[in-house]
This record gives sequence, C-alpha cells and structure tokens, in this order.
Amino acid sequence: MKEVSLKVKPREKRGKEYAKKLRRDGIIPAVVYGQQTASLPLEVESKAFHALLRHGLGENVLITLTAEDQKGKDRKVLIREVQRDPVTEDIVHIDFHEISLTKKLAIQVPIHLVGVPVGVTTGGILQHVLRELEVECLPTAIPEKIDVDVTSLDIGDSIHVADLKLEGIDVLSDPHSSIVSVVPPTVFKEPEAAPVAEAEPEVIGEKKEGEEKEEKEEKGEGKEKGEGKEKGKEEPKAEKKAAEGAKEEKKKEGK
Repeated sequence: MKEVSLKVKPREKRGKEYAKKLRRDGIIPAVVYGQQTASLPLEVESKAFHALLRHGLGENVLITLTAEDQKGKDRKVLIREVQRDPVTEDIVHIDFHEISLTKKLAIQVPIHLVGVPVGVTTGGILQHVLRELEVECLPTAIPEKIDVDVTSLDIGDSIHVADLKLEGIDVLSDPHSSIVSVVPPTVFKEPEAAPVAEAEPEVIGEKKEGEEKEEKEEKGEGKEKGEGKEKGKEEPKAEKKAAEGAKEEKKKEGK
C-alpha cells in the first residue's frame, strides 16, 4: 500500500461564512476523527490535495497528516469521504479517518480486470458484475486494487469471489457472488408479421339470404294489397248489375 504525506493546519474558526472564505483562498475545510481521539478541524491546501488525487491516490492510500507548524503530532489516516459541490464539482470538504497500524480494518477495494477473455474474441460479451471487494486487513496490507485475470474465460465461464486467492487479506464479501462472466451474444429476432385475412370480394347483384327474404316478404304484401283493390273494383260492378235487373223487373210488372 502506498503511503504519502500531506501538510495540514488546524482550523481555528468554524461556520459557513469562514468555510466559504477558506475556499476562496484555495483552502479546503477538513476534519480528522478516530475511535480513540476527538475530532479535529483542519485546513488543507487545495493544490496539494488535488495533486494527490491526480496521481491516482484515493481512498485506499495511507496518508500521514503533518502539521505545518510542527507543533501537532503526525496522524495516520485514510480518506473517508470527499464532499463536492453538486453544480461545480469543486471539493468543499474532506473527512479523514485516523487509524491504528496494528489493528485490522474493513475496507472496500476496487476490482481491476486484466486481459481479454477468449470468449470475447469469439463473439461473447464480458459482464463485470462486482466492482469492489470488501476485505479486512492491517492498514499497511491494504491493496490499491485487486487484479483479476480474465484471459481464460470462454463463453459461459465466470469467476466468483471464492475463486480469488489473496494472501494476508480476509475477504468479507459473499464467496458465491459473481465477479465477472462471459455470456453469449444476444440475438434479436424481428417479430413475424401476423397473416392478414383476405376479404372476400362482394359480387354485384348477388344478394344475401336475409335481403332476399325481406324482398319476398315485401313482394307478398304488395300482391295482397293489389288483390284487395281488384276485389274492391268488382263489388261495385255487381251491385250496379243487380240494381239494373231490379229496374227491369219493375217495368215488366208495370206493363
């Protein structure tokens, strides 16, 4: 594990306004705390801390905080949290955690994949599932990262936490958890179009059964009405003939 030194200065004042003034002057407000010591407000030079981050030294680096005035004692710490402005992404506060070099501690270590899997070269897809491993060890044994060789992975193969061989480190993560696997490529099939039912062509002049029945009924009603009219015409003719016959008989009787 890498170890670096960072100069700090005790922060004598507190409050939002003072913290804003420090940031304008290129100073980041910070605090260091531990299990056996009271928390101590600090001032950290922004340029020095950004230089530490630019060199890839993050949470898993052992830092020795050294007082600028040489009055305070050196403290062995880890970066616990870096707070940033949600808009500008500028660092607004740092939390340091003081540790003991003789006591084990639990920490998350990033997993770094090494190599190109055989299965990927034949069309498979690499899936990196677990990106951090929780371990417990002495501060001086904390690894910056855990390298996992994936070169031999073929399609369908995977590496689990239980497959890792780490010396001097106790793994706290679930041993059955998958770290990385190579899966077959996903093939997307276009959905088949449903067959469209063809409508039967309607023959002009061809009438449906219901329409024919209605027409027959209409014709039957018309015929009955016509017969009724004929009968109506015949009845007055018969009455007229009967009246004429009665007149002739009266004349004969008069003679």
